[in-house]
Amino acid sequence: MSRWSLSLFWRIFLSIWLAMATTVVASNLATRFLLDRERQAIERQVGLQDLAHEAIRIREQEGRGDAWRFLRDQGERLDLHLVLIERGEQGDPLPKPIRERMRSDWYPQKPAVINVSDGYQLIAWPRASSDGWLDPRFFRALELALAFVLITLACVWIARFLSRPLKHMEATARAIAAGKNRLRVNAKIAGRGDEIGQLATAFNAMTDQLCKLLERQQGLLRDISHDLRTPLARQRVAIELASEAGADAGLMASILRQNERLETMTGQILSLYRVTEQGGDLARVPVQVQGLVNRVLQDAADYAEHQRVDCRLVANPGVVGVSVLGDAELLQRALDNILQNALDHTPPGHAIHLTLASGAEWVTLTLDDEGPGVPEEALAHLFEPFYRGDAARGGQGWGLGLAIARNILAVHDGHIRAENRPEGGLRVTVTLPVFVHDGRGSPLNDEAVG
Repeated sequence: MSRWSLSLFWRIFLSIWLAMATTVVASNLATRFLLDRERQAIERQVGLQDLAHEAIRIREQEGRGDAWRFLRDQGERLDLHLVLIERGEQGDPLPKPIRERMRSDWYPQKPAVINVSDGYQLIAWPRASSDGWLDPRFFRALELALAFVLITLACVWIARFLSRPLKHMEATARAIAAGKNRLRVNAKIAGRGDEIGQLATAFNAMTDQLCKLLERQQGLLRDISHDLRTPLARQRVAIELASEAGADAGLMASILRQNERLETMTGQILSLYRVTEQGGDLARVPVQVQGLVNRVLQDAADYAEHQRVDCRLVANPGVVGVSVLGDAELLQRALDNILQNALDHTPPGHAIHLTLASGAEWVTLTLDDEGPGVPEEALAHLFEPFYRGDAARGGQGWGLGLAIARNILAVHDGHIRAENRPEGGLRVTVTLPVFVHDGRGSPLNDEAVG
């Protein structure tokens, strides 16, 4: 198995294991280095017995001062500190480093304490400048620091090794979900020989397959809708000719209504795929929001009157003069679909409340109907093509109106969301980015249509 084909499990295992092993080896080397230096210092005791006897002789015959100078000179020659003490003597204490070193249990070897006859002891330890003098606390801190650095570096590498490709895959998945179907996980990640590479390869293959199926579905619906328009138009002409020739008027009217429904459905399907395919290539011009909403209400006035539903619009003063950048016809189609959906599901004698407001960056239109609302589990699917929540809302349709509205708003960098109102009914909120806000005109008061 090559180095690049190691599985993710073994890469993680070996990385952590090598970090731990390196730490242990470094610790052992440091300890061995310390013990070697200590042993060298202790080995210097060879011949110290003779020095101790000579120092005792000088002390007894010539005095303490001469003995001290003798030990100092000999210590400089041997690179040691030498102190001669008498057993039971209450003289000056040993230097602090030696006392601490003699009490320490971390090192098995202590400063040399050489017992000499006649009740004397010779204490010998390396000078501070000697390579043999090693502070145990320093080496303990060094060992811990080294272990911390190595393990931290290994963990950082492992975290980056795992998280970066996964984050890239997550970002790619979100972008594909947002409609960028041509994106894929990059070849560098997909070419890895571990589980992440296999996951990326499977993800790309799955996305390719889903996109092909989606394109086939869209192409099939688009082609069928296109092909249906011609026979439907001919059928409409035949129905009108049959009506003029004296055919049963009720039957011809029923056939004509079904023909119109089929024409409407094919038109909606073609509109849906027109928006999907054109996307960001739409021709855009400034569109005044207040006038756009008024036109939608005017076009829906007859249908609202037929449904016996009032449409009440309230616009705050700040919305006057606000424009968005987009295709006026498509934006009107989107708002009309949303309003038609509300009209279809609002019982006679009730009202639809529209609120138009704007901020520094966004303009918002809220439509509140007084219908039955939508089951909570259906809210997430309300804007999907061919999804119908009619079991709860009792209307008729093909589940295309809100999907078309969502796609139109998406290509205009807008958003749409739906939620149930606490008092009953459905609330649909549309937001679009403001293109210009000149503040002209006068406040718009409440008005009713239908």
